[in-house]
Amino acid sequence: MKGTSIVRKVDHLGRIVLPKELRDLLDIQPHDGVEIFVNNSSIVLQKYNPCCVLCGNMEKLFYFREKIICKKCVEETAKYASTVSSE
Repeated sequence: MKGTSIVRKVDHLGRIVLPKELRDLLDIQPHDGVEIFVNNSSIVLQKYNPCCVLCGNMEKLFYFREKIICKKCVEETAKYASTVSSE
């Protein structure tokens, strides 16, 4: 881990403010998602980068039944579906 250390207090609702320097460093913009997870005894925050659940692609994403899928996989599954339906 990098040696960047900034102390922030947790407010009465459990919130913290991410300092501008860190948001700039990680290119976190207003309304971006942030993942929160635990690693041993540490709380880790990282910018959320959604990706296709089938191939991991991060471009041209769509939501389908609460899952994220990319355009390429949509097209490939459509080809597969047409071959299965013609049998």
